[in-house]
Amino acid sequence: MANTPRKTTDQNQQNQENEQNELPGPMAVLRAAQTQLAELTGMTAESVSSFERTEEGWLLEIEVLELARVPDTMSLLASYEVRLDPQGELTGYRRVRRYERGRSDPHKK
Repeated sequence: MANTPRKTTDQNQQNQENEQNELPGPMAVLRAAQTQLAELTGMTAESVSSFERTEEGWLLEIEVLELARVPDTMSLLASYEVRLDPQGELTGYRRVRRYERGRSDPHKK
């Protein structure tokens, strides 16, 4: 019976390692986030401006084209905060900023 706790500990470690191996890597998560956001909003992702792993999963900020205009510098873009679970499934999103393509943020000190 002395071996029973050891086996349980070894099994738990192996299960944790298997779970970590099954989780998608950063590039897979990034692609999944862009695809899922596009499906939900109908807008094309232009770029990813931030990307981080959190305790709950993943947090990204994705820039999307909301309204194409001529000239292109007048097109409206938006930044969306996108949250995903550890497996890369979208759990929520919200628009955090909307701006014209040719405009930059004011400089903050």
